[in-house]
Amino acid sequence: MRSRLSAVRRSDRGMTTAEYAVGTVAACGFGGVLFKLLTSDWVLQMLTSIIKRALTLSF
Repeated sequence: MRSRLSAVRRSDRGMTTAEYAVGTVAACGFGGVLFKLLTSDWVLQMLTSIIKRALTLSF
């Protein structure tokens, strides 16, 4: 009985859940910042000009 109690106390199964939660929140935050950046007018114009320049290159 005593060994079972000590094994339960030393178990860190809850730590993995907390780590996944922190990782998920961080990934969502990063995704939100990336979405906001990529949908801004400045980045949209830059990407459009890069694509136009790439399509007009002659080999």
